[in-house]
Amino acid sequence: MSTAIVTGQPVPGSSLENDLRSLGFDVRVAADAAETESLLASVPADRRVALVDARFVGHLHALRLGLTDPRFPLAAVPGAVTAQPAARQALTRAVARETSADGGTATARAAEGGAPALALDSLADRVAGALDADGGAVHRPELGSLVATVPADPQTRNEARQAVAAVDDEAVRLKSAVKSRDGFFTTFLISPYSRYIARWCARRGLTPNQVTTASLLTALIAAGCAATGTRGGFVAAGVLLIASFVLDCTDGQLARYALKYSTLGAWLDATFDRAKEYAYYAGLALGAARGGDDVWALALGAMILQTCRHVVDFSFNEANHDATANTSPTAALSDKLDSVGWTVWLRRMIVLPIGERWAMIAVLTAVTTPRITFYALLAGCAFAATYTTAGRVLRSVTRKARRTDRAAQALADLADSGPLAASLRRVAGKGLPGLAVPAVALLGGAAAVACSALTDFGGPLPVAGAVVYVLTSALAVARPLKGALDWLVPPFFRAAEYGTVLALAGKAGVNGALPAAFGLVAAVAYHHYDTVYRIRGDAGASPAWLVRVIGGHEGRTLLVAVLAAVLTAAQFKVALTVLAVAVALVVLVESIRFWVSAGAPAVHDEGEPA
Repeated sequence: MSTAIVTGQPVPGSSLENDLRSLGFDVRVAADAAETESLLASVPADRRVALVDARFVGHLHALRLGLTDPRFPLAAVPGAVTAQPAARQALTRAVARETSADGGTATARAAEGGAPALALDSLADRVAGALDADGGAVHRPELGSLVATVPADPQTRNEARQAVAAVDDEAVRLKSAVKSRDGFFTTFLISPYSRYIARWCARRGLTPNQVTTASLLTALIAAGCAATGTRGGFVAAGVLLIASFVLDCTDGQLARYALKYSTLGAWLDATFDRAKEYAYYAGLALGAARGGDDVWALALGAMILQTCRHVVDFSFNEANHDATANTSPTAALSDKLDSVGWTVWLRRMIVLPIGERWAMIAVLTAVTTPRITFYALLAGCAFAATYTTAGRVLRSVTRKARRTDRAAQALADLADSGPLAASLRRVAGKGLPGLAVPAVALLGGAAAVACSALTDFGGPLPVAGAVVYVLTSALAVARPLKGALDWLVPPFFRAAEYGTVLALAGKAGVNGALPAAFGLVAAVAYHHYDTVYRIRGDAGASPAWLVRVIGGHEGRTLLVAVLAAVLTAAQFKVALTVLAVAVALVVLVESIRFWVSAGAPAVHDEGEPA
């Protein structure tokens, strides 16, 4: 249990202690700084502890935001400060400093009896200031219309209480459970009621991870319905896919509503979204096959396109989020358009975010065929990818930014270069200048895909293309990726590797080759997504041994090309299946081990301030 130390004389009629107990705190009372220091020392080191001024007036949710969020070692709101076990020493030092400043007594005493009187300033606020002065990263949540204050006299206390009564605490809490930036479909057609589902879950003790798991199971059942290949199955699949998305929104809203964040929850939420969507693609392809229509190439193409879109997003953000002098006329224009309401929603819709995308897939599944569904998905995602990538290229070439070593390392980790590229990089000298880096990565990848797609199965040309790709890949990463467009290197690598697998499996022309390729790309894509989420959680990239074991992007591309050259089509199908299973086992075991045991911080989007 967490401990809250209420400092100063209790205020008659205050509900503070009951509010703190409702938030799970064991409440203790200290009359002055010296007693606060003594009580703090008596609290076990593995507990969260909070200091709260007895005069505090505010909403319960303001206290919840300030004192119970598990993501921040130190946090504060006016009149209250808290520290998790990892930051207890910093809090103890700050309290000791304030105790020394007070001389071990209250700053004023009552006229009669010598009892400690309340200081005009708040001990909790002084301690929070001392933590700031010590360089502590004290999180201060945006309270919006919520009240959190320490009144100095009865009049201001009454005014504060009236301000509390004027704002519906629960309405603010529900509103802040919804992400501040979301797509049109999610904002207007899902969140207006999913937030109430989140509250229902919270009141029954359900956790975000349980809701996330329910969303995954619902999507897998939807994929199973699609795999039946019947009209009734397709309709059920569309309905269940929307239901899965509602639950997908609910788990994040539940986490924000109840402040139940966790490292494991962040990983599950991120990876399950990809697993749900790509499993649904496979279900559609199986359903189409039952009806005599082979759309596995379209399903794999949709997965490749969607994955490359995500890598563009991740690479661009990692390259620029901590860049200095990061200005661009294109970005300024975008900010100007944000002031025109309808353009905001239009631009959010045309990039086909997950809500719009899943709604389109669900409706088309129910009323058309899998082939039409995939055609629409590929067209929509291709347009969205072109729009977003073009905008980011314009921003990159028009901005004057100095990118950091951290950004360069993140891009190198996202590149997923294996031992072949590492060996050749040592003889590549200083690498390539400027825009030659992404250009060479693009040309090398295009050569590998073209050689695989434009020749008959079993020929040597794909191997030659893969060798060229290995060489160009090493050149592209020979120097730190700090150029204006170097963030394009990881998505070029993804497109080259996945595209080569698709082309060779399609050329094999045997039943089962494309499903095996789908499985291999899914396993490798999981590894790439896992790397992204580790970087976003400040946990570092995947371990070097894992990248070596699974060969890196260039090693896997060359291996698949060689297998296609030396094996028959039937043997190649088996080899792809074995490779897919092997990669999946290695990356899944390591990923699960890491995320279950890691101390990486959770990564969640904040709700909208009231």
